[in-house]
Amino acid sequence: MDQDRLRRHRARLTVPLRKLSGCGTGAFDASFIDRRVICSRMDYCEAINRLERLHRSRTEFGTEPTEAMLEAVGNPHEDVAAVQIAGSNGKGSTARLLERILRETGLTVGCYTSPDLNDRRERIQVQGRKIPKREVVRFVETIWPFVVDRSVEGNAPTFFEVFTVMALWHFAREDVDVAVLEVGIGGRYDATSAVDPVAAAVTSVSLEHTDVLGSTVEEIARDKAQVAPDDAPLVTGATGDALEAIRTETDVITVAAAEHLGSEALDADGGGLSGPAVGDRPIGHRDGTPDPDAKADVLVRENGMVSTASSSLSLVGPDWEVQCRTPLLGAHQGINAGIATALARQVAAPSEREIATGIRNVRWPGRFEVMDDAPLSVLDGAHNPEACASVADLLERFEYDDLHLVFGAMFDKDHVEMCRALPEPDRVVLAEASVDRAQPTDVLAATFERETDAAVVEYESVLVALDRTLRTADPDDCVLVTGSLAVVAEARDRWTRTVRSSPTRTSAEARAVLRRADVPESAHRDHAERLPHRTLRFRVRHDEAAELRSLMASIGGTCAVSGIEATDQHVEVVLSGTVAQFTDLTARLRGRSVGGRWLAQQLTRALGISTNDPPRAYPWNDATAVMGVLNVTPDSFHDGGEYDALEDAIARARAMAAAGADVIDVGGESTRPGAQPITAETERERVLPVVDRLADFDVAVSIDTRKPSVAEAALEAGADVVNDVTGLADEAMRRIVADHDVPAVLMHSLSAPVDPDRGYDYDDVVDDVLEQLTERVILAERAGIDRSQLVVDPGLGFGKTAAESFALLDRLEEFRALGTPLMIGHSHKSMLEGVARDGDRLPPTVAATALAAERGVDVVRVHDVAPNAAAVATADRLATSRRQGR
Repeated sequence: MDQDRLRRHRARLTVPLRKLSGCGTGAFDASFIDRRVICSRMDYCEAINRLERLHRSRTEFGTEPTEAMLEAVGNPHEDVAAVQIAGSNGKGSTARLLERILRETGLTVGCYTSPDLNDRRERIQVQGRKIPKREVVRFVETIWPFVVDRSVEGNAPTFFEVFTVMALWHFAREDVDVAVLEVGIGGRYDATSAVDPVAAAVTSVSLEHTDVLGSTVEEIARDKAQVAPDDAPLVTGATGDALEAIRTETDVITVAAAEHLGSEALDADGGGLSGPAVGDRPIGHRDGTPDPDAKADVLVRENGMVSTASSSLSLVGPDWEVQCRTPLLGAHQGINAGIATALARQVAAPSEREIATGIRNVRWPGRFEVMDDAPLSVLDGAHNPEACASVADLLERFEYDDLHLVFGAMFDKDHVEMCRALPEPDRVVLAEASVDRAQPTDVLAATFERETDAAVVEYESVLVALDRTLRTADPDDCVLVTGSLAVVAEARDRWTRTVRSSPTRTSAEARAVLRRADVPESAHRDHAERLPHRTLRFRVRHDEAAELRSLMASIGGTCAVSGIEATDQHVEVVLSGTVAQFTDLTARLRGRSVGGRWLAQQLTRALGISTNDPPRAYPWNDATAVMGVLNVTPDSFHDGGEYDALEDAIARARAMAAAGADVIDVGGESTRPGAQPITAETERERVLPVVDRLADFDVAVSIDTRKPSVAEAALEAGADVVNDVTGLADEAMRRIVADHDVPAVLMHSLSAPVDPDRGYDYDDVVDDVLEQLTERVILAERAGIDRSQLVVDPGLGFGKTAAESFALLDRLEEFRALGTPLMIGHSHKSMLEGVARDGDRLPPTVAATALAAERGVDVVRVHDVAPNAAAVATADRLATSRRQGR
């Protein structure tokens, strides 16, 4: 829909409940909420465990239970412009693509998808951030009396129904502009159909849930088509009989793969499509076979791989065309991108650049995700024969020697056909995921031994199976992990798990660590009194937690475990012991089913028992480096306008170098709250002359920019480092850094510039920032950037309160879990306002520099080099004295 229509929809907002009780939006009895919030002592574990105990299905279908719950919490769905996405395959990918495109237009977007990889909160996100734990607790406290009442009546809501209501409740509280909802089953009776959508799609149709939706493709298609909005056509990638059945229910916009196009349908260089191909050219089926009689409104063409993790895509509509890259590989993902684009054009008015940027930067972990290239390591949650066939098609694009298949599946899947659809493996490694529905490996072994000639081995643990396989495979081989999203989630822990050291010098600190790890309150007293030594905290699976608890008890250490009950979710463990005990633990872990050699290596690194010297010489290798800020912009929050003249900027840089700066950071665009963006051309005009002159200085030069074209031009002009406040969020920026083989500062910020009118809610700021930075580091590595060349900056002051910024400063040690150097940029920021005398933020800046250097930070980014360099030198002298025992 157009912007006017979107505004009309949002004008239907009721009186915000937050004005009544601080607990949400919608017009209902606020005292109902207040009484339960105030009286309850529920914690997150109790809240999520209550939801886990709900039934997963019901015998009678319909939206009435969901509608009743929505009414009980004030009908929050009436406040939200919702988009429904139904289909047999591709719903989640399409939802993520649409969400990312809409965010590029400046809209605030909520996204509801399922299933999740590690955390139920992954299903409900706003602007890419999971619903906070405290909001889950607040919702459960709100809805639980209703759930209990309905349970007494024998009509308890299901898990999916309650989660759907929680999603809409959260989206209304966050005042999102658009809510993207992935439909669960079908369309007519799905819980998400309690909304009145402004746009909707059916991605594809195949035989599924025949006991509920119908026994033919046509029946299933008609059921799914019920998500169609009243005043807009349904977008679909369906073909054949399914498409014809959908046409009997609603008007449609069709999206299909272009096949057998003549030269007039190609762009000038043969890489794309042109407008005339739309609507009067043959299109292809989703499986790639041509259908000469079909026509489409949107044509999609995948133009081939451009890297090991992305391909080129062309999308053409009646009066628009987009050329872009996408990390979601395959013709089927191209169609999903076309569907998402058509939906975005119904909801908003995205430019072609915004569409291309959204598609290029979409994230959908575990879906043909290339994690490494030596050996080629691919994770794909394919769980049925059709999806396995897509994986086989995609692997044909890559060159490798032997294929090592790490496989696990659920007991209710067609293992024989999945095996036949996958590429022929040279070696099969079977593992059982830590979920109740997992198929035992002996059954899978019999299938693969009958259907393939490959050697078959079995392991109890997915991580051990993966570890053994990666050590067995040659660098030119391929390791494919597939068969179930649960298996992929566990395998992904190898790349995402961060083992961090947490300070527990006092009982209060120990209790805080236990609370952040969701360890039940009842266990706090015992464990808090027994955490006097080294303490490590990380996420594992339930079976790993049980074995770690046993091993730690056997060596005299302690292991506290979070109270989350679901077997397919992460649980946190807090291990405490002496260095000798941890050394004993790592020795015992090697070869054990708990995670073996890889976990032992992670623990060893976290404890600093052994270290690897950085492969290259950087200013921050030996001691804390000082990065001097050189703003050549008129609107920076501290020194804007002082050094925008070229000669003044060079003089300032020379003075900073003489005062002890190891790096000079040149920035041409302000990222202060409320700053107005500038064009890339303007930014280049500001920074390039300065960078060019600084190339002769005996200091490293950093370019502070979030624009890939500016970074590339600055590197060509002689810059040595890229400092990106968006954390290398743009795939184009990651590619440029990798191509130039330079270090990059990867900073955490939820937006840049920070939106001063929008608050950011963290459960625990260190936990949340560390989790998000972990994913960004993985993306950087996938782009070809070595982890040793990344410098992580937790982003003090960027979307954080003063208290949150000080928490990040205090707990810098925990970011060592990322295995990268650390930087802080605290200079003159508002976090220091409360301790600055007479508004002078320089003294607290210097004090914070000393604290950070004492904690071992690798880089401090400051405006005033001389006093901060002195603070660093003082901290270094103290550390030297300690080492010498004086």
